[in-house]
Amino acid sequence: MNTTDVLNLATMPRGGPNASWLDRRFQTDALEYLDREDVPDNVKQKVIRMLDRLGAVTNQHEKYARTALDIVADIPNPRILELGAGHGKLSAKILELHPTATVTISDLDPTSVANIAAGKLGTHPRARTQVIDATAIDAGNNSYDLVVFVLSFHHLPPAIASRAIAEATRVGKRFLVIDLKRQNPLSIALFSAFALPVSLFLAPWSWIWPYVHDGVISALRAYSPSAFKALGAAADPGMAVEILHSPTRLGQPSITVVFSRPNATDD
Repeated sequence: MNTTDVLNLATMPRGGPNASWLDRRFQTDALEYLDREDVPDNVKQKVIRMLDRLGAVTNQHEKYARTALDIVADIPNPRILELGAGHGKLSAKILELHPTATVTISDLDPTSVANIAAGKLGTHPRARTQVIDATAIDAGNNSYDLVVFVLSFHHLPPAIASRAIAEATRVGKRFLVIDLKRQNPLSIALFSAFALPVSLFLAPWSWIWPYVHDGVISALRAYSPSAFKALGAAADPGMAVEILHSPTRLGQPSITVVFSRPNATDD
């Protein structure tokens, strides 16, 4: 990616190159608690525990695991890397559903990785945990059959997001992104209004504000389908970008995208 591409991406709206004036107003450069160095780990972990709780209630851990496994259904012993794992429940469900899959469970946050390693996944024979930056993965070309990034891709600004796509499709034959689907301004406003009362039924009060804070910012930072296509093209002009049907669930709608490079070669 040349300098011109980086500059273009730096100013690309989350709604894509042709986003409307109103859509451009409904985005933010504000950071979620999960992205801030000045926020204590215990606050960040409250957000992660809330996401885990919601994933269990809506059955999204299993739904997203099945989506990932469908992509590698033709591979007997799939090698899977999860980026931005947070709580690790997606990888746990993949291992539960597939008897021979091996999974590397990673996150940029050392505390999250340590928490995952201290649990059942830390001793699972087909799992390993690792701190990994999605833009600099220490692995050879096509080391994995699938790289997965679920409900965290919106944390990346466009230029970094495109680098992550390039890196994931280098180390993996396919790159699955499941994330919040960018909504119109009215839907974003409705989410903000309903997130707090709904959350009160699911978790302790101390978890609620960090989750709502990050949830609203997440909605404003979510990418549209056209943005995903632009990010893929910036990573590699030949990048294949496939938008799949997303499994329905309670809460905000999701978008499912698979990136792959036709010219990828084994290491």
